[in-house]
Amino acid sequence: MTNPLFQQAREAVAYANSIANGIEQGDQQEAVMKAKNALSSAYANCTDAERAQLSEFQQTLQSI
Repeated sequence: MTNPLFQQAREAVAYANSIANGIEQGDQQEAVMKAKNALSSAYANCTDAERAQLSEFQQTLQSI
């Protein structure tokens, strides 16, 4: 069973990245903030493997 908070964080980061790359339309700053909040929530309740992926997601956000 997948951790729903982890999945939300993954989707939020993907959406923010899509906006940054011009694939989707939207408010980039708002998308990044939502993704950061989702990452923060996911960190509190995840496995070590998920935590490693969340770190990669955070690096993606920092590069936007």
